[in-house]
Amino acid sequence: MPTPPTPTRTSPGPTVAATGTAARGRPAGSPAGEGSRTGPRNGVLLSVIALCTAVTAANIYLAAPLLGLIAEDFGVAPSAVGWVASVAQLGYALGLLAFAPLGDTANRRRLVGVLSGLAGLALVAAALAPGLPALATAVLVACAATVVPQLLVPLVAERAPAERRARHVAAVVAGLFTGIVAARVLGGIAGQAYGWRAVFYGAAALTVAIGLLTAALLPAETRPPRRARPLRTIAALPGLMRSSAELRAACLRQAGLFGAWSALWTTLALLLTADEPFHLSTATAGLFGLFGLVSSAVAPVSGTLIDRFGPRRVVTSGYALAALSLPLFWLGGHRLWALYAAAVLIHAGLMAGQVANQTRALGATAKPASANTAYVVTGFLGGASASALAGPAFAWWGWNGVCAIACVWMAAGWV
Repeated sequence: MPTPPTPTRTSPGPTVAATGTAARGRPAGSPAGEGSRTGPRNGVLLSVIALCTAVTAANIYLAAPLLGLIAEDFGVAPSAVGWVASVAQLGYALGLLAFAPLGDTANRRRLVGVLSGLAGLALVAAALAPGLPALATAVLVACAATVVPQLLVPLVAERAPAERRARHVAAVVAGLFTGIVAARVLGGIAGQAYGWRAVFYGAAALTVAIGLLTAALLPAETRPPRRARPLRTIAALPGLMRSSAELRAACLRQAGLFGAWSALWTTLALLLTADEPFHLSTATAGLFGLFGLVSSAVAPVSGTLIDRFGPRRVVTSGYALAALSLPLFWLGGHRLWALYAAAVLIHAGLMAGQVANQTRALGATAKPASANTAYVVTGFLGGASASALAGPAFAWWGWNGVCAIACVWMAAGWV
């Protein structure tokens, strides 16, 4: 999901409902303003957390605008490197399973520092990679360690003053979307100017520097220590999904939406930078990432509509917008204006579906944190599998094959 998720305990989101749940989860007798004494006071910590979220979220999509340069450096066809983008999404899904459950039990200050250092080392290894297998392995590890936003967003929701909680969470979520946009836009420009390896070196330096700064500024933990049982949490996820049709529907529909978006968005750079029909530079192609800003505008509107009309209508509307984008993407294989319109529609549909499906998932069971883990992992697996097939489809059938993959994922997710 181009955007990391928004649970009540594991990853609160931009909707008022999520933040309200966090408020209700405050221990009895805890004063409403407690967060103001132990959390951000003057905005400095909040700004650093938002920046850290942006930098770490960007790592997931760092390779996408650089695929053409990577292929040229390794002497392979551009379509042969598309699967690296799917490895990044798969790594993030694995990281969610391995590390996100620790956010409720582990010392977050130490965990953020360790994960940031691990991600930085993996990004350096990616920059030094002599071939595609080594690059893919390094990207997998880097993205598995880049789940820091899942540890920081709930921290902000828990510690912020009740009257400013929504604004604090919104600031972090805005940082997340900014990071995704920056990965495509700035990554493409920097890659064109200095090479793709320099982009990974720069991302490694930013990740370590901002991660360690954030860890140093995080307030001390006041929770009683508890033993983490991530394996038990993971093992219980299939049973949780079997027990709730509402959760299954939310997970699979978002997997379909995110899969369609991933197939199109991860191979778009290959289409735009190919000799025919557009022959754009990597930097110019990267500017398409600016359409991701549509997501930031749609998220709060979707939350308002969900409160008024319910999540199911918003999910249907999101699917309709995404479905309308598919013929435009197909036409965009030869018409640039169609790609512009399609990019706006699919981002609007994806974000509307994200907010609505997550609302359904969080309310589907009595275990919202576990439900959110199932939701996020299912969505990213849908995206990773579609991205993995999109590269070979582009090689064999061109852009039409990529559009066909997106149509199949959309249809499967809905049915």
